[in-house]
Amino acid sequence: MNRIGVSLFLLTILSLTACQKKFLDQVPDDRLSIEQVFSRRDLTEQYLANIYNVVIKDHAGVTAGIPWIGCADEGDVSYDRPDYNSYKINLGNWNASSDYYPFWGSYYQGIRSATYFMANVGKNQQILNEGNGKELVKQYTGEARFLRAYAYFLLLQQYGPVMLVGEDVIPPDVSANDPRMNLPRSSFDECVDYIVSELDKAATELPQHFTAQADLDYGRATKTACMAVKARLLLYAASPLYNGNRDYADFKNKDGKQLINQTADVTKWRKAADASKALITEGVFSLYKKYDATGKPDPLVSCRDLWLDTWNSEWIFARAKSSISAWERTATPRGIAAGFSATGPTQQLVDQFEMENGQRPITGYNGDGSPVINPASGYKETGMSTTATKYTQVGTYNMYVGREPRFYVTVNYPGCLWINTSEGNKVIQTWFSGESGKKGSWDYSRTGYLNRKNVSPLTNPRLSKYADRGYLMFRYGEVLLNYAEALNEVEPGNNEILQYLNMIRERAGVPQYGQGTNALPVPAGQSAMREAIRHERQVELAFEYLRYFDTRRWKIAEQTDGGPFWGMNVDADPPAFYRRTVFETRVFRRNYYFFPIPQSELDKDRNLVQNPGW
Repeated sequence: MNRIGVSLFLLTILSLTACQKKFLDQVPDDRLSIEQVFSRRDLTEQYLANIYNVVIKDHAGVTAGIPWIGCADEGDVSYDRPDYNSYKINLGNWNASSDYYPFWGSYYQGIRSATYFMANVGKNQQILNEGNGKELVKQYTGEARFLRAYAYFLLLQQYGPVMLVGEDVIPPDVSANDPRMNLPRSSFDECVDYIVSELDKAATELPQHFTAQADLDYGRATKTACMAVKARLLLYAASPLYNGNRDYADFKNKDGKQLINQTADVTKWRKAADASKALITEGVFSLYKKYDATGKPDPLVSCRDLWLDTWNSEWIFARAKSSISAWERTATPRGIAAGFSATGPTQQLVDQFEMENGQRPITGYNGDGSPVINPASGYKETGMSTTATKYTQVGTYNMYVGREPRFYVTVNYPGCLWINTSEGNKVIQTWFSGESGKKGSWDYSRTGYLNRKNVSPLTNPRLSKYADRGYLMFRYGEVLLNYAEALNEVEPGNNEILQYLNMIRERAGVPQYGQGTNALPVPAGQSAMREAIRHERQVELAFEYLRYFDTRRWKIAEQTDGGPFWGMNVDADPPAFYRRTVFETRVFRRNYYFFPIPQSELDKDRNLVQNPGW
């Protein structure tokens, strides 16, 4: 499916870095043959490391590289300029020839390379001559199998059903008329079954957990990483977008084969629940918690540092090396520390964070976009605070006072202190003439907010200081929410739904449902519990590249991702700044649930059908 030959793949090794120290110590020159690569252990390991780099893309730099925040209702990439494609997507200015975020080709390149690696690694005599040579071949095969399955999963979530290319590596010089170059799409269910079977097999070939690896091997595939991808995949497969979606009744191959099943199957939710529960019962993970000087759990520090204290009890799979510094700089205020002020939470997300009493501040919106305030929450949207609280200082706009700890972990709100205090306490000012305001620069937040989550207090771009750390991709908190969601669909009322949902809330320092201090009423019935779980995912998993896919798999993106998007009034200084203002009116059409397959791929494969509506 991808005509990029092995020779080009070898050349790319020269320009890509390792996914962790010692994994790429040497690079082959561009005249090496593929036979030489698989005759030397170091070059074979470099080939495998390069597959990691192709498949597991570094999503830390979000402003231009990926759309999963900028095109979700939780966030905004602040550059409303033509060279930032999330901006154009949000305005509806794209088509199948736009080639925005065209990951199709690179993922298939990774699939092809992984398949080639699996067919050849067992021929490497240098590896086999090692005392544990056979075990290494088995492990390396498992890693490549995992990467191939993960590449298929990434294709599936972006494009829907894809082509399964099999175990044979297609020669780079094959004719365009060859049947292998004109494969039709497999059905979504066929893709899921194949990926699951490959992940299950890879799990038997890999160490259980990163603690079973040498420190310098952290970031390589494990059994539990396979289980985590499987759990997420099966949750997606059970969801309304893919499970009995009648909107796709005409989504078929040219021979009439149905690509999305038309009858909802509740057993898919059972499979999803079982996959998450298997990871829970594996017994090697727990929610990460830190404690204050008195020995009490500190929810803010726990939720913040689960990202910063690398390889902790919540980490399942991560990149050992990444451009996390790029993410941190996009979230750093411009005037304080030479940041880009480039990613900002929307007002829609800000409104979702609960008050410290567990009540939601906003219960809905009027026709003019003004909020319907929940009086039981204690929330106020006028005036400035006159007293300091645990998390806010005097003079904070009341909208931001008394919120749950995860709000202060996730959002840099106007008037808060920047997370880095190495040069003293500095106040973030995103209003028009503020230190990071719109006046005089295009590096400003269009929403008036900046991202705070996954930013280290040690980071100061002005001084070129960054915390060298891994980039977390799968964590245990998501697994608990995956399990609660799936179980609620197949077995509503099961006590474990509430148990695992409350575990997330207890760590976050907010009142739980039906138990503990200031307990909240238990959501009554399956529908209410579904809404509570979805709300918890939106808050707990904010800016983890999941919300974009959640709204789509739930088939609610037409409601959440289109229409007016709100923030503060960045064209004014206080007090006029603190007024809800539309910063962008987004367009979401039904065909946006899947990305279009690049037109160049359709031109090459005459049996490849385009996604509906493109």
